[in-house]
Amino acid sequence: MPASINLLAFIAFASALFARAVDPVIPQIAHGLNVAPATAALLSTGYTLPFALIQPLLGALADMMSKTRLIIVCVLFVSVASVAGGLAYDFKMLFVMRVLAGLAAGGIFPILLAVIGDRVPVKQRQVALSRLLFAAMSGSLLGASGAGVLGDLTGWRSVLIAIGGVGLIALAMAMPGLRGTDEAPGRFDPSSFLPGYRAVFGNPLAKYCFGAVFVEAIFVFGLFPYVAVMLHKEGVDSATIAGLVIAGFGIGGVCYTLAVRWLLGHLGEKWLMAGGGMLMAFCLAMIALRMPWQAELATFIVLGCAFYMLHGCIQVYVTELAPTARASATAGHSSFFFLGQATGPVVYGLGLSGGVGITGVLIAGVFALAATGWVCALMLRRPAPAGT
Repeated sequence: MPASINLLAFIAFASALFARAVDPVIPQIAHGLNVAPATAALLSTGYTLPFALIQPLLGALADMMSKTRLIIVCVLFVSVASVAGGLAYDFKMLFVMRVLAGLAAGGIFPILLAVIGDRVPVKQRQVALSRLLFAAMSGSLLGASGAGVLGDLTGWRSVLIAIGGVGLIALAMAMPGLRGTDEAPGRFDPSSFLPGYRAVFGNPLAKYCFGAVFVEAIFVFGLFPYVAVMLHKEGVDSATIAGLVIAGFGIGGVCYTLAVRWLLGHLGEKWLMAGGGMLMAFCLAMIALRMPWQAELATFIVLGCAFYMLHGCIQVYVTELAPTARASATAGHSSFFFLGQATGPVVYGLGLSGGVGITGVLIAGVFALAATGWVCALMLRRPAPAGT
């Protein structure tokens, strides 16, 4: 595999810090900026919704011009926005900075997937993608657990400033490290926008890939901003513990990346997808029981592994939806995924205020995730090899 994949993995690690680092300190932000916890939880939507909406534009730009140059520009912007968020004087300013960070982050991980698709043959691609996922899950793990510890020690502001600093380090490494490794730069051509996406959505597998990640994100990632709130109601006030529980998801993702070769060899893609959906459903049922935080941690570890059993397979299919518009395909995938992440906190919040409670939403998720795993297992099929 290309040596530059290690650098791409570090960029993925740095970018993953931005997504989940705010979740463990939601109660601190709510208290510090004098807003309700449910309002502070919308910082997750403020990040993920712009991330989702900007994807079609950034994916098309990457296909037209230069994938790695777009990644470098986006790392710069998301790092600066994160530091500025740590210096915010009120909730409105913090929310705006999270929106800007979400817009910029939209040009990092999804485009990294496209770069892997360009450089790695399809037979080796799932293992290469698992390396990228390992880096991203490590970042998610450190972002959640580290944010909780740092938040308890020095406050929520230091969390945003610290992850912005890591982003600037990744930028300093990426600028010289990716020089000379990019595809030949193209030119801005708006006329290629629609044909690229027409090729992506013309593939009949697109609706299963994009629909599945949308459902996953609603019921799995939509829960994350409420973990600290649920633990708080159970008498666990520590942001460190909340961060550790959320980080369990990242630990599970790391376990998946270490076991992916074995899982593929023994289960195959079909049972990996079906099993991932069923295991996620089981984990949501366990979370609905409101067990002690130690049991919640174990559940989130299993949930993380189960999520990537299904999600990792879907990503490989996404990279082959339209090889001539690969960045558009991965951007579309990410757009639906983050639209789900943006919708999820709202869905859980409506459950909290509408009488059914978070437990009712979790039970709905049990059925939705089990069905999603089986639909993907039955409908996603790899085409006959054609040269690679």
